[in-house]
Amino acid sequence: MPRRRIGFWYRLAAVIAKPPLMVLIKRDWRGIEHIPTEGGFITAVNHNSHIDPFAYAHFQYNTGRLPRFLAKSALFKKGFVGAFMRGTGQIPVYRETTDALSAFRAAIDAVERGECVAFYPEGTITRDPDQWPMTGKTGAARVALQTKCPVIPVAQWGANELLPPYAKKLNLRPRKTHRVLAGQPVDLSRFYDREMTPDLLKEATEVIMAAITRQLEEIRGEKAPDTPYDPRQERIEQRRRTAAQNRLAEQAKAEQEEGQGT
Repeated sequence: MPRRRIGFWYRLAAVIAKPPLMVLIKRDWRGIEHIPTEGGFITAVNHNSHIDPFAYAHFQYNTGRLPRFLAKSALFKKGFVGAFMRGTGQIPVYRETTDALSAFRAAIDAVERGECVAFYPEGTITRDPDQWPMTGKTGAARVALQTKCPVIPVAQWGANELLPPYAKKLNLRPRKTHRVLAGQPVDLSRFYDREMTPDLLKEATEVIMAAITRQLEEIRGEKAPDTPYDPRQERIEQRRRTAAQNRLAEQAKAEQEEGQGT
């Protein structure tokens, strides 16, 4: 399968984005040999900065295999940004709508056409206090098991030092290094040809996230926590705290009203 033609919009993006990236960050890119030279595949990448999609896209662009990212549908409606997203063939994600599965279908179609689809399995910037990968969502596993395509785990670090998570100001000095390490394809063969139950998809996703985390451990020279941070658990705990606070407030109000009544 031939590589995807670069086209006008990707060339324009390279002209706009590459010069500032070259100035702002140095590059330590490894594992390019693991990026398939032909055929459809998935890259599964960790996410720790609002600008790491640009830094990672630069890495992927230089491999010769152009990525198609899954991105929020709202971005496709914003003037020049929307035109760029459409022109480069990015895939809109319609969350919590009747069209929510269209991104899944588009990703499968792209892989089957021999393209690269880039997934951020965490779905958002990591909320782990030390910026390790969180638990992942099952989209990448779902597409991988449907198509049996290679899944390349990719870890990146450094863009988050230039622009920390949820920060609004660049940390320019000293000049940061964007480190990328692409690994060998994740072995998901034991999940093939089985019913894609929620439990099976969760297990396959955990295998993918573990591979990304191992890559990041090598980049950082540190050991990740044994249990990945789970934002869903945080939401559960927050709901419990809110419910407990509401009960205490209601109890205090009732005691106050009882006191006024006497």
